[in-house]
Amino acid sequence: MAKSGKSPKGKKITLNVAKNCIKITFDGRKRLDLSKMGITTFPKCILKLNDIDELDLSRNMLKRIPDSISKFQSLRWLDLHSNYIDKLPESIGQMTSLLFLNASNNRLTTNGLPVELNQLKNIRTVNLGLNHLDSVPTTLGALKELHEVGLHDNLLSAIPTSISKLPKLKKLNTKRNPFLQPEETDVFLDNIKRLDNLYLVDAKDLCGNCLKKCQQAREKLNKIKSLVPGTPKKAAFTNLIAPNSTAKESQEEWR
Repeated sequence: MAKSGKSPKGKKITLNVAKNCIKITFDGRKRLDLSKMGITTFPKCILKLNDIDELDLSRNMLKRIPDSISKFQSLRWLDLHSNYIDKLPESIGQMTSLLFLNASNNRLTTNGLPVELNQLKNIRTVNLGLNHLDSVPTTLGALKELHEVGLHDNLLSAIPTSISKLPKLKKLNTKRNPFLQPEETDVFLDNIKRLDNLYLVDAKDLCGNCLKKCQQAREKLNKIKSLVPGTPKKAAFTNLIAPNSTAKESQEEWR
């Protein structure tokens, strides 16, 4: 344990150590895996390895990511989860090859998300769960290629409908936020119906257990909608149910 008033001294990462941590992924990409290394300061030496495709700095003790990270112009995958980061660098917007960004389980606030995120026009997955976000910046709504967004375990009081309207969105995790307005949940559910991974099937095509879960989910949804005064009735299709909303609950927690 570190002495009072002193920061813990992290592991020293040298260029040779970093080179030995480069792995080749199953699809032939170069990944620099520095996860769980006890790093407290971003190792500048790894900037000399800026031809890598993937960088994993997760599960360390990093508090700051420098602007120089933008030197990784070929980076497609950046994992920063489980650190102590309270702000992402503005230069992250220059990493236009980025497809995957995981900054979950940090100390990010809404002010810690730079507007330059809207320059990541190719990004497919963004995970900002387990942070301290009290609102979602409209910046994310400009990322039209987004397929998956994680906003779970934050301080959001309203569901970000601007995110649910993204044209290619397939998965949105907003679990365990202190939402206030049930009508906003209703509007969100109406928007989410057009997502690519929503399917309607005949009840006869489901096993007994799945059918029971889907019926329970429908009852839960109807209770939510009943809290909204003056909601117009919609046509009921008794043979059709939406199973995937409950299936998500039984899957492994979204990373």
